[in-house]
Amino acid sequence: MDIVKTFTFESAHRLPNLPEDHKCKRLHGHSFRIEIVCRGELHPQLGWVIDFDDISKIVKPIIDNELDHRYLNKVPGLDNPTSEKIALWLWNRVKPHLPQLYKVIVHETCTARAELCPFP
Repeated sequence: MDIVKTFTFESAHRLPNLPEDHKCKRLHGHSFRIEIVCRGELHPQLGWVIDFDDISKIVKPIIDNELDHRYLNKVPGLDNPTSEKIALWLWNRVKPHLPQLYKVIVHETCTARAELCPFP
């Protein structure tokens, strides 16, 4: 079973490796939405894969302290903060503390997202 916990944050960034005339090379901001997907067996007694609060205790401090209301290009490891790179950055911080992590989804707009699921 998969469960999904959603988080949001506001940040500014620019994509420095794009051509000069590309709009995303300029400084701009997004209301990012993050989905943390955990996969596992249902606990026979508790009836869940993992407590949603346990996911929040791991992910929320990372988002609040390192991403929210930040200039993402200045965050170590995010000098080219594409949605794909943000997903990988989050994966590397969350996975060691959340073994059930299966997928990280980063929505940069309501119509554009990146999904990282390193398992077949």
